[in-house]
This record gives sequence, C-alpha cells and structure tokens, in this order.
Amino acid sequence: MNTARIDSQDLIDGAMAPLFETLQASFRGQLLQPGDADYDTVRQIWNGMYDKRPALIAHCAGTADVIAAVNFARDSGMVTAVRGGGHNSAGTGSCDGGLMIDLSAMRAVHVDPLARRARVQGGATWGDFDREAQVYGLATPGGLISDTGVGGLTLAGGMGWLRGKHGLSLDNLASVEIVTADGVPRTASEHENPELFWGVRGGGGNFGVVTSFEFQLHPVGPTVMLIMTLYRASDAARVMRGWRDFLQTAPDAFRGSMVEISTVGEDPDLPESTWGQPVIAVGGVWADDAAEGERRLQPLRTLAAPLADMSGPMPYCEIQQIFDAQAPRGVYRAYYKSLLLNELDDSAIDSITARAQERPSPTSLCSVWDLGGAVKRIPADATAFGARDMNWMLSIDMLWENAADDERNINWARDFWDEMNQHSSGRAYLNFAGLADEAATQARANHDATHYQRLAALKAAYDPGNLFQLNQNIKPGSD
Repeated sequence: MNTARIDSQDLIDGAMAPLFETLQASFRGQLLQPGDADYDTVRQIWNGMYDKRPALIAHCAGTADVIAAVNFARDSGMVTAVRGGGHNSAGTGSCDGGLMIDLSAMRAVHVDPLARRARVQGGATWGDFDREAQVYGLATPGGLISDTGVGGLTLAGGMGWLRGKHGLSLDNLASVEIVTADGVPRTASEHENPELFWGVRGGGGNFGVVTSFEFQLHPVGPTVMLIMTLYRASDAARVMRGWRDFLQTAPDAFRGSMVEISTVGEDPDLPESTWGQPVIAVGGVWADDAAEGERRLQPLRTLAAPLADMSGPMPYCEIQQIFDAQAPRGVYRAYYKSLLLNELDDSAIDSITARAQERPSPTSLCSVWDLGGAVKRIPADATAFGARDMNWMLSIDMLWENAADDERNINWARDFWDEMNQHSSGRAYLNFAGLADEAATQARANHDATHYQRLAALKAAYDPGNLFQLNQNIKPGSD
C-alpha cells in the first residue's frame, strides 16, 4: 500500500534522489515542488476545505509523462493522488507530502462529426468538451458545472441534463486509454480488455490513470429548451409533488431533470427583489426540438406562483454554465453527500422539503434528481455502476466559508442522510459520497457481493499494491 509521505528535499539529496533523477530525465512537462513559481496555482483543487501540499507535482504534458510518473510513484512508495479537472468534492485529487499526478494540461478534445465520436484527454473539463462538440451540434451527457473534469465525473457515473435520453456519461464511453500501476498503457473497450472496460465504468480511479476517453456523441442543440423556474421555498412540497407527478408520463427527452432547494444569490440575471430569497427551483433540459419542449414543459412553470422564471430556448453551452457561479473554484468549503431513493412518495417529499429549509448555511443546497429513462434501461451488470433500479437521487450539497463551521455543516448533512435512509437501500452516487473514508465504505455498500468481488479481482490484477487508493477505494482481492 502506498503510504509514504516525504519532505521534498528527500527528492534531491535523500534515498529517492536516483528515482527522481530518472523521472527528470524522461519528463517533458513540469515537475513542481514547494517554492516553485507555479506550485501553489497547480496544487489547488476546487474544494476550499482542502489546502494540501504535495512534495512533488508531476504536471504531465502527455501519456509518456503519465507513464513516467506512475513508474516513479510505484517505485518510490509515495502516497499518490491523481488530479484531472480537480473538481472532486472529497479532496482526493491532492495529498500532503506525496505525489500529485496532474493531468490539467492535457485538455485536448478531437471531434469526428461523421463517426459521432470524440477523443478527450484526461484533464479536459466539460466546458472544453461541450465547446468543441457543439461546433457540430453534438454532445454527450456531462456535468452541470462547466469546469468539472470529464475524467472524475465519468469514471464514477456522470449525471447531466441529457441522462434521460442518453444515459450516464459512462454509458456513452466507447473506449479509454489507461496507464495501469505497472506503467503500461492499455486500451479498454468492449473488444479489448473488456473486463477492465467494465470496471472503469463505475469503478472510479481504482485501476489506473485514464489519459483519454472516447465518447459516443448525439445530436443536441445548438439551441435546446431550458426549464428553470423559481418558486418560494414555502411552496416546496407542492412544487416537488407536481414535478414528480409530471415525470410519470414525461418522455426520455425530459427524464433528466431536478428540483433544487437553495437561496438566490446576487444574480444579475434575476430581479434584485429575489436576492437572498429561499427558493425551490425546477430545472431541466428538453433534449429534442426546443419549440416542442417549450410547449410540453409549460405545466412545470405554473406549479405555484413563480418567483422568477428563466425558462426558454437557450444555447446548450450556455445552459451548461448556468450553475458555475453557484460553486466557484476554491471559494467554499464543501461536503457533498447523496442517497439513491427507491420512491419519492409524499412522506419522503415532506421530509426533504422540511429539512432542506433548515440548512445551516444559506449557500448550501439540496436537490432531487430524476433517474428514469435511459439510465434505468441499461442492465445492472453491463457496467460497474450498478444501482440501475433506483428511481431518484437526493443530493445534499453543503457549501460554507469558515472552517469553524465545518463540524456543524458536515454533521447536519450526515443526520439528514441518516433520516432519509429509510427511503433507500443505502446506496449512493459515488461522486457525492462524503469524505474520502466514507467514499470507500460507500463503494462497498453500493455493490452486491458478486459485483464487489469482480471489482476487487480487477484491482488485484491491475493495481495489486493499491497505488491508486485516493478515490472511492476498492482494496485488491477484498473478501
């Protein structure tokens, strides 16, 4: 197990100096240590709760650099983190006194519009991806915040506006290029290393560093219909029931929506009278013809008396950025916890809406996501994601500014999660699984015994020393 934490000086004149010299000789990107000009910029990740200081950052320029960094990590025994877009809420994209393998310079996106395929490097964000794909009116299901990394989101699921029609991000993978713990680059697809391909689709970063993803693309936009209607929080239960009932007969084009209980910030696109108001927002995208969507979604804009309504036809790329201001990089301390719900009956709605309005920090939010449509039609054993029988996801997204409030916010989210567990089988969306130790526990809880042993066998085959342990960790060959 990789657990060594070192002082950066050991890389220069300590026992690790020969290994470091070998790495330097073959590395084309930047090798950054504390005190270097770009070190503090590169080491930062999205969650402001974490201020970790790696002994070394391998700021990779390409796959050859990733191979060199993985070999160094394995041979040195240093604790190792892998950073793609740097947006993960659990803070596992960095480490103290270890090695950060950083892919943030590897952001190229190549789109083949005829084959409807995109090749995306491991450090790209969804903003990078969408910008290039939308040139051709194409997209694949991605995140709701544009600077989220493609890699981290996809490997554990990938829930976006298009999931009802096209499934999760990982459901749209055609292949990956991955550097495993032995330093060997491998292709994984349905035809090459198929068992590894099964595992990376839901197994997170357990099996190696994915340097590129090949996605299937779908015609989307460039203009689609956005529903984004804000109601007073006092109407939350009524609105959530109306949204739930609407979805019972909604087509796949809209089975990728959500409701969110939050507080309106100082948004120049909204009337100043709404700033600071607690609200419930109905959000979603009609993934087919925008004019038809505007007509079909009209009932969702009148579930109660609207406080504000931003709904209407909008370019897809703009929609993908509308939540960016809600979660700016490095500003908030964050703790994200989720729970997959069997049903959203009136009792569950009453519990959610009552508790969500008692959030200890106004910048926090609670949302419920619809998991119908294409997400549910894929067999549970087709990928390592599993959990295809769940109908809804509750996401408890705590965002606050002061370290003194850490315990209060985290404990509140955990208590809420425990209360709602009666409506669930205890499974969660692993991208929102709490702190790193909770994510590892949740990874086991998410899978039945057969699935988990299959993942553990893959881990033993491709990472027997658990080099890649800062993730939703699966131990090699677990019982």
